[in-house]
Amino acid sequence: MLGRMANASFWMFRYLERAENTARLLEAALRMALTKDLATAEEEWRSVIATLGLTVLYEAEHDTYDGPRVWNFVLRDRANPASVRAMFAAVRNNARAARTCISSEVWEAVNESWMELDRLLARPVGQGVLGNIVTIVRRAGAQVHGAVDGSMLRSEGFHFARAGTFVERGESTARILDMKYFLLLPSLSYVGSRLDSGQWDQVLRSVAGARAYSWLNAGNIDSRGIVEFLVLDERFPRSLAFSRMALRRTLSALARMHGREGTSDALMAEAEARIGALTVDDIFEQGLHEFLVDFIERNAAIAEAIVDDYRFLA
Repeated sequence: MLGRMANASFWMFRYLERAENTARLLEAALRMALTKDLATAEEEWRSVIATLGLTVLYEAEHDTYDGPRVWNFVLRDRANPASVRAMFAAVRNNARAARTCISSEVWEAVNESWMELDRLLARPVGQGVLGNIVTIVRRAGAQVHGAVDGSMLRSEGFHFARAGTFVERGESTARILDMKYFLLLPSLSYVGSRLDSGQWDQVLRSVAGARAYSWLNAGNIDSRGIVEFLVLDERFPRSLAFSRMALRRTLSALARMHGREGTSDALMAEAEARIGALTVDDIFEQGLHEFLVDFIERNAAIAEAIVDDYRFLA
């Protein structure tokens, strides 16, 4: 596989994962905003923009944070290069570049989803349509990943796709957790309150973990339990520990194929050793925010090293 195709596979699945995570974040925010008064709902939408790192771009275009402005900016606004529409265009473009290392089933799932979303996002999105668009984005992710699992050889293309998926997934879960502590709660006095419980439920829904967590914990919304679930539980496929474990396995597979390890493998081993030895007590003692910032920085360094390690792959 040429370096260009490895890069295309890696970024195709980073963008796909990012689009799906963004859609889930919008869905959870809408659910919360509908239960609040106008002023409080505006803060909910503000937190979505902040979590996605779009505050500067958004405030250059808008001076209020009402729902329709936020979700249209996130989904389709030309002033937002990280919109869901732009991300799906990037998924399709990278899929085209990687056509020789993905299956026809994967290409068809990507192309059909892109055409449907492009049509729906060609005009402003009202509240009545938002749920349908979120469903399409989530379904597209499921269809593409299903096509990968069921039709692709476990060759380089498969492993670069997996690497892109789990680099992005780990970062997304970490950012959503960080949002919880620094953006959603108005002050520490709200910790343990009904508002606090509602915000934790939103976090779980944003990472598709509400049902799994409820099943494991009999529906008890507890900040300590949720942090342990989303950071350390290797059974949940969107936890930081699961993402680390899956990424290590795919990097190990690539190293075996090429008979060598690169910088990404060394950084991966270091990062996994760190998270593997942690307990939830260690995380709170260090500070959840500090832990998450460290995780995001290490994750970004691994992603950069993966691209560098295989840039000239031939």
